[in-house]
Amino acid sequence: MDRMFRVLGFFTLAIGLMAFAGNLTEMALLFFLQTAFFVILGYMKFTEKTYILLFWGYMILTFTGFSYWTIFEMGLPL
Repeated sequence: MDRMFRVLGFFTLAIGLMAFAGNLTEMALLFFLQTAFFVILGYMKFTEKTYILLFWGYMILTFTGFSYWTIFEMGLPL
């Protein structure tokens, strides 16, 4: 399971680099932070249950933040 977090780190790094190349600096920084988070967790040798709980927590936080941003910050299209 620890290898899957390193794989997630690789993919978030790839997305961050593409965002940086497209002059989306804020998005790139967000994905670089996620890369560091996933790679560090990938080398911590937790149990499989801990990794699953960490991933659930990450998904809940991410979807809550994305939903908040799209509903309250972006506004309704006119």
